[in-house]
Amino acid sequence: MSANEIKELLNSDPFQPFRFHLTSGSTFDVHDPNCVALGARRVVIAFSDTDGQAFFPYLHICAIETLHNGKKPTRGKRRK
Repeated sequence: MSANEIKELLNSDPFQPFRFHLTSGSTFDVHDPNCVALGARRVVIAFSDTDGQAFFPYLHICAIETLHNGKKPTRGKRRK
């Protein structure tokens, strides 16, 4: 996974929350793109609820999964 690919997810409009899956089996959810910083070799995620941080290298990202954004999907009108 490259920084450019992650940057595309962070800059998407509207933003779609996603989850990092790491080779260690750990997962990290991203609900706010402003809580993620991309460095030259690693990703930093800041957790606003605990004031904690997670650091991990791009090489340890094995998958990224998009998450439901909490909004109900809109449905078109039925035709009669």
